[in-house]
Amino acid sequence: MSAVLSGIRHPFEEPPAEGTATEVAPGILWFRLPLPMALDHVNVYALDDGDGWTVMDTGLASNRGRAIWERILAGPLGGRPVNRLIVTHHHPDHVGLAGWFQRRGARLLMTRTAWLYARMLTLDDQPLPTPEAQVFYTRAGMPPDMLAKRAAERPFNFSDVVEPMPQGFSALTEGQTITMAGCDWQVRLGSGHAPDHATFWSGDLILGGDQLLPGISANIGVYPTEPDADPLADWLVSCRRFQPMAREDHFVLPGHKLPFTGLPLRLTQMIDNHHGALDRLLAHLSVPRTAAECFVPLFKREIGGPEYAMALVEAVAHLNHLLHKGAVSRHLSPEGAWMWSRL
Repeated sequence: MSAVLSGIRHPFEEPPAEGTATEVAPGILWFRLPLPMALDHVNVYALDDGDGWTVMDTGLASNRGRAIWERILAGPLGGRPVNRLIVTHHHPDHVGLAGWFQRRGARLLMTRTAWLYARMLTLDDQPLPTPEAQVFYTRAGMPPDMLAKRAAERPFNFSDVVEPMPQGFSALTEGQTITMAGCDWQVRLGSGHAPDHATFWSGDLILGGDQLLPGISANIGVYPTEPDADPLADWLVSCRRFQPMAREDHFVLPGHKLPFTGLPLRLTQMIDNHHGALDRLLAHLSVPRTAAECFVPLFKREIGGPEYAMALVEAVAHLNHLLHKGAVSRHLSPEGAWMWSRL
């Protein structure tokens, strides 16, 4: 029997074991790759094109990830070649082994924005945080001891978990049709979690990447590269744009968690969850606060440890959204942090 949670249904209640496949639709295999974080997996898919396979997303570049793929290629994929690799967006858990597949003969398809971000970031090796990054986290209210510790350590670099990417790719565009597993799929782009994130729609099937997730919210973050951005506005626009096309019988194959039906409800939830968080945040800003002091109204708990950085960039995203809407103001504290206040 399907698991049911608030109208969201999961026809497959268990994920495939490592290195094994679950056929979720004719000619479409679902695999899981491990991630070394709280969200400990990424879903990837292989679509049977007859003479070979189209693979969607890759997991991180690691010895374990490459070994799992070798087992998949020899086992569930039957030794047939991966002729095409499609990457839904530029984040490392989705693009990590793109270069590895390319060097084995796969043709890479991504949106132009996603490819430019991914390739640029793999080439941007930073032994220490940049001055701009330190200013950004100071402005966000990161505690001085944490800032000092970060200043002396190698930051996260794409090149640590993403294979070098050769030149050459094919650009995916809004409205484009591509054929996979004997079916035509329309490319529809979203944004907010990542710019120009590709999703693929064919009949009652959707390959949703991180744009369409069940049960968890995709991270909506602002980063030192674009500190005044408003990705939450892009996310809400994307969700609303998908609503007229979404049907109850759509079977969504997401980038994380379990495949699901009930997309109209899920899109409403994704919009309402952020509006609720913004309302709580505005009430919290009756007195001036830094972004680092806004975790409880946004996430309903304090956050530390490995999740702290992602929570902080999401807090900045929500504050920037309110600033762009004219609902809050900000001023610099003597310590150099933005203090945010409700208008």
